[in-house]
Amino acid sequence: MKKYIVIAVAALACAFVLGRAYTYKFRSQDTIVVTGLGETEFSSDLIVWSGTLTAEAQNAAAGYAEIEASKAKVQQYLTAKGLPAEAVVFEFVNVDKQFSPVYNANGNWAGQRFSGYALRQRFTVESKEVEKVETISREISSLIAQGVSIEAYAPDYYYTKLDDVKMGLIETASADARTRAEKIADNAGARIGRVASARMGVFQITGANSNEEFSAGGSFNTSSRNKKARITMRIEYRIK
Repeated sequence: MKKYIVIAVAALACAFVLGRAYTYKFRSQDTIVVTGLGETEFSSDLIVWSGTLTAEAQNAAAGYAEIEASKAKVQQYLTAKGLPAEAVVFEFVNVDKQFSPVYNANGNWAGQRFSGYALRQRFTVESKEVEKVETISREISSLIAQGVSIEAYAPDYYYTKLDDVKMGLIETASADARTRAEKIADNAGARIGRVASARMGVFQITGANSNEEFSAGGSFNTSSRNKKARITMRIEYRIK
């Protein structure tokens, strides 16, 4: 008799444990998962523009003198445009030996001959006067008429308050996710409860009004002055 009682108790205990497990499994799946979106557009407040001065000469000293003359003209040009001297940084001068191929009478390569020096000096302008530097970068070709050999590059645009933008987008995306979850729960005759999990998507910065593609690791556009920032929040809510 005791044996049957023990078996009955064990069966009841097993049924209770299984029932609790089933209930827990059911409740753990009783959630809503939504993705909220946060987007904003902004204009860059920092511009970085660079160029390279070049010179070719038979001896290094003559080439260096040419680079120095070009550097002085660039400095004068930027100062005349209202740009402070501290906004411009000139890097060291690179000097490379140049060689020309030599061929024999039969047209076969016979080696190479020293032909002179090639010198390059890069300069960078960094400023918060975006409009001014942007105009300067477009008009830099006027220096060519003064005998300056220069290679100018497209400016890069940055925003110095990206952390504020990111925090604002997280807040916006989270609020958007909650609104979506409340709508879904309301249509199902339920209410949302506490957050079960939350996951932030990658931070994307693209050019405003562009067809630029997003990157799995996050985009960071520097070629456009006007930008768009985007972030998503994947949030799982418990259901009451």
